[in-house]
Formats: sequence, C-alpha cells, structure tokens
Amino acid sequence: MNTDTRRVVVTGMAGISPLGNEWPSMRDALFAGHSGIQKIEEWDRYAGLNTRLGGRVNELTLPSHFNRKTKRTMGRVAQMATLSAERAVMDAGIQDDPVLTNGQTGVAYGSSTGSPDAAMDFARMLIEDNVEGVNATTYIRMMSHTTAVNIALYFGLTGRVVPTSSACTSGSQGIGYAYEAIKYGQQTLMIAGGAEELSATEAAVFDTLYATSVRNNAPKTTPRPFDADHDGLVIGEGAATLILEEHSHAVARGAPILAEIKGFATNCDGAHVTQPNPDTMAAVMRAALDDAQLHADAIGYVNGHGTATPTGDVAESHATHAIFGKKPAYATLKGHIGHTLGACGALEAWATINILNDGRAPPTLNLDAPDPDCSELGWIDPAGCQLSTPIALSTNFAFGGINTALVLAHSG
Repeated sequence: MNTDTRRVVVTGMAGISPLGNEWPSMRDALFAGHSGIQKIEEWDRYAGLNTRLGGRVNELTLPSHFNRKTKRTMGRVAQMATLSAERAVMDAGIQDDPVLTNGQTGVAYGSSTGSPDAAMDFARMLIEDNVEGVNATTYIRMMSHTTAVNIALYFGLTGRVVPTSSACTSGSQGIGYAYEAIKYGQQTLMIAGGAEELSATEAAVFDTLYATSVRNNAPKTTPRPFDADHDGLVIGEGAATLILEEHSHAVARGAPILAEIKGFATNCDGAHVTQPNPDTMAAVMRAALDDAQLHADAIGYVNGHGTATPTGDVAESHATHAIFGKKPAYATLKGHIGHTLGACGALEAWATINILNDGRAPPTLNLDAPDPDCSELGWIDPAGCQLSTPIALSTNFAFGGINTALVLAHSG
C-alpha cells in the first residue's frame, strides 16, 4: 500500500441555498439576519403533518444547455447538484482541461435520497397494480446515488464514483472521501459535495419523531439552534460542490487555491439509530484534528451542526466543549437556511471556507438565550465577529449515529 500522502486543496466552489446562489449575496443575508425559512402552503394537504416550514431555493434557473435529453435522468436534487458542480468546475477553470475526462478526476457526492416524485411513481405502481408512470429513467431519478451518477455522466468522468447517502453527513462524507482519494494517490481531482430537494416526505420523517418546529405562523423565528426556546428542526434544500485537487497539480496549472483540506474523520456511535452520543461526537473531532496533525488550539472557528432539536443540541454542545471549551468562535447556519440534510455538510463547508477567507463569521440566527442544558460555547454576537486564526472545523451528525468532521484552512 502507498503510504505517501499528498496535500489537498480547493480550487473551485459553488453553492445553491435558500438564501441565494452566490456567496456575496448569501454573506450579506447572513450578517443582516435574514431567514430563508418560509411557510410551505402546499403542505396543508397532508393530514397529520404538524410542520409547514421549509427552506426553499426560490431561484433555480437551469441554463439552456440543460435540455430535455440532459435532464431526463435528473430530478430536482440531481439538477441542483449538477448545476452547482458545473459552476464549481468553471470556477476551477477545468471545463476544457483533459484532466476532467482522462480518468484523473472522480466524483464523491451525496444526498439522503433521490427525488421523491420518482419514488412516488413506484409507490403508485404497488398501490394501483399498474406500471403506468414508470419509465426507463424513473429509478435513475429516484436512486440514492442519483447526484453522483448524474454528475459523472454530465462531465463524462471516467474516474472513481463514490456515492454517499448517509442522511445529514452525505455532503461532508462526500468531501471527506474525495479528500482521501487524492491524499492517498487514487485521483488527482475530485468533484465533491451534496444536495437535497425539499419534500414533505422528509419533513414527515422528523415530524413522526416530534423533532420538527411547528412555529408555522412565525417562520422567520425558527429554527432556534441551541436556544432555550428551541422546538425542533426545519428542513431545507440546496446543493454545494467543491473541486478538490492535489496541491502540486493545482500549482503547476496556475489554479486559484481557495482553501486547503487539512483533515477529515468519520465514525459511528454504534449505539442508537437516532439518539446522539457526545462521546463519539467528540471522538470524531479529535480524530480529524489528529489527521490534520493539529491541536485544538489551532481552531479559530467551529461551524457546527446545530439542528435545533433539544437532544441534538445538548449532545453536540457537550461534545464540542469537551474538545475546545468555549475558545473558538462557534455558529451554525441552520437558523438561517434550515437543515438541508444531504446538502448541509457541503453547503456548510462551502460557507466555512468563504467565512475563513473573509475573516469574519456571522452569528447563529434565532439564538437569543442559550439552553442552560447546553455547554457554553463561543457564541457569536449578533453583529458577527472577526476571526483571528486561519483554520476552522466543520461538523455534522446524522441518523444512524454517523459523525463527520472536516478541518479547513483558508487560502492564505
């Protein structure tokens, strides 16, 4: 086995979120305290669904070259993934580079599930005993690896395809496994990230666990991560893509270096499918630091998971405090955009890199008075804060007890 390791840098990025699809506009919204959460009126049709809240991407216009043939295997989740991947590829300047299709570039990409509309066609078949509505592309749009496969097909990639479908860690595992593929010499570049589309079915998953916010008439006041008045999560949608590249290759072609992936770790609680374990959550942060060969004091900013569920917030705060105390600046984006599930790890890594490069971090929206059951962290004031160190940690925690941590450094 090749034990040599290589540096991994980010040379292109793009995101699609409920607060906008370009970093400058999203940054302004984060610091202005804007919320991407809205009441989803069409969910009124579902009897027994308590929540009516979601973070919707309102501006999603596909370019004209996304024609009918191109889109036939893509549901909304794959469209967002592929569009953000195309923008990231262009940001990295590799759209016409042979490296994209000669086997040196792969994809590691995730989502919690495929498009629910496609799954509905199969459900209708089972209920009505009729295959009408099921066609040659229904499964491709429904399958959990639809994002990774559609990206690979769109660009003609011939490198490895690593699908990651692990609920809320799908995007961060996509980035982490892409990092490892380059670090250990398996690929030169990787297209990495995650995506999710808004669906009442995913809201129902958490609704049945009494884990959703029901502030249906006050959507801008929720979710409330780590707040004493938190009443549950709000799901959202979006996508984000990072182009990861071996450092010397990026330097040789004069690529812009936006950040460096310093470390990654993932583990499993191995105890309960939905109840988080602060000990293994802390262990994954420690393992990521070990991978980066850094001490906790090197981290100046932590972008946390922060779902706004009381159980999750308490466990995460205890785990984070066990590693860092209350020294690093700490925030989560979920108060602004909701829980984007398979996209959140990628969207939050994209935002964290931009925050590091800007040198200024936004606060957690709707965090007015921290839950006294939470450990005290480096809560950011409503005006935001300046960052004094160039390295951050981005964490995510998922159903199944799956935990991830990424160590990210700014371009300087």
